Amino acid sequence: MADSVLDPTIVIRDPACPSGGCVAVGQTFQFGVPNAGFGTLFFTNASGVNWYSLKLTESGVAANAVTCISLAFANCSVSTTNGITTILVSGVNPKFPGIGNGQNFSILFQCNDGTCWPGGLDFTAVASTPEPATMALMATGLGALWTRRRKLKKGAIV
Repeated sequence: MADSVLDPTIVIRDPACPSGGCVAVGQTFQFGVPNAGFGTLFFTNASGVNWYSLKLTESGVAANAVTCISLAFANCSVSTTNGITTILVSGVNPKFPGIGNGQNFSILFQCNDGTCWPGGLDFTAVASTPEPATMALMATGLGALWTRRRKLKKGAIV
């Protein structure tokens, strides 16, 4: 946004659903930009798990023309490789909790004149959760640390 023209902006946030309701989605889903080229789409995480990141891919707007903002995740990055643009929102902490199971969220498309997000542009979204193997490895490591500390307190390890 260094120039005087506003870049296309995508905002991922967690508002209430409008009176028409939200679209229930799983960990992988597809959607299109509203026909006008701007507007808000409303969803509900119906996957049964909490999301710790969300990756959106499309091929109609290059990364250098996109501004990404997330109010649900700590980080938002945009990149283009081989003509495919990836918008990745990730990182959770107390201020940015991700998107929990059953939680509503929206994706807002905005720009200065409504033409920078072409209507008919399709996205594929993939949400991720911690992998079971990662969680098991972390639990094993914590267990080993706890056991070692316990033995240290008893004087069993020098």
